[in-house]
Amino acid sequence: MRAFVFPGQGAQTIGMGKALADAYPQARAVFEEVDEALGESLSALIWQGDQAELTLTRNAQPALMATSMAAMAALGAEGVSVTAASFVAGHSLGEYSALCAAGAISLADTARLLRLRGEAMQAAVPVGEGAMAALLGLDLAAVREIAAEAAAGQVVQAANDNDPAQVVISGHAAAVERAVELAKARGAKRAVMLPVSAPFHCALMAPAATAMAEALDDVEIETPLVPVVANVRACGETDPAMIRALLVEQVTGAVRWRESVAWMAGQGVTDIWEIGAGKALSGMVKRIAREVATRQVGSPEEVTAAVDSMNAAA
Repeated sequence: MRAFVFPGQGAQTIGMGKALADAYPQARAVFEEVDEALGESLSALIWQGDQAELTLTRNAQPALMATSMAAMAALGAEGVSVTAASFVAGHSLGEYSALCAAGAISLADTARLLRLRGEAMQAAVPVGEGAMAALLGLDLAAVREIAAEAAAGQVVQAANDNDPAQVVISGHAAAVERAVELAKARGAKRAVMLPVSAPFHCALMAPAATAMAEALDDVEIETPLVPVVANVRACGETDPAMIRALLVEQVTGAVRWRESVAWMAGQGVTDIWEIGAGKALSGMVKRIAREVATRQVGSPEEVTAAVDSMNAAA
């Protein structure tokens, strides 16, 4: 049993998806449709722009989705559709990629939603007031204890439960800094502030959740072709009304990635393909469920290798 997973922010690099667009007209068409939906040439920024500009939340989110959908289009050109997977899942913004891949939200709507999501998340908290940090070597229970102690009337909470030894916290900058010092004192292998522009997946994102609720009300959501494993529930979902509600909840809620991967493995998934840029999710999968095989699919060569592996196993 196979699952397709889609990366979140941090995987973006200048040039991503260009080889796919050059090799597959179907992949190039994805970038062209995203450009048209946004009314600008995002593809030019992705392929020959400035890394700092690409990393801006408003750009990174639709750019990473476009790259993932280009990889899906390349797989489709080789005869592999999303129904070759039993589940799809994505990390944070990657959940939108998963929904697009599964046919629940159109490509144009997904691009516009992610542009709005990025802008709304950035606008929710003035620059400098919020922060995020990665705590390595502590489990979720320990991190929650540290966050509760460090809060001191401010917001700091577990934002991404990535794998058994990596939890990301998010909230007011001062509270996050206090939590980092506490984590170091309590045996964390590493506790580092992250270079992000806003404190994602915490209560401070409430204004962004409101904005996304309004935007999602105007978007058609179809029943996905395969179940989408939702970040905030860590189990498969196919009901469009529930998907809409969970996408709003996701803005302020934690990304339960460790539980999501464990749930898929528990359903019988033995093979996970990371579709799009980077390989961060594959590393997390290996730390969560060692028995699950992983594969990156983000270049023409990786598309060919993935298709060959499927055909050989058939």
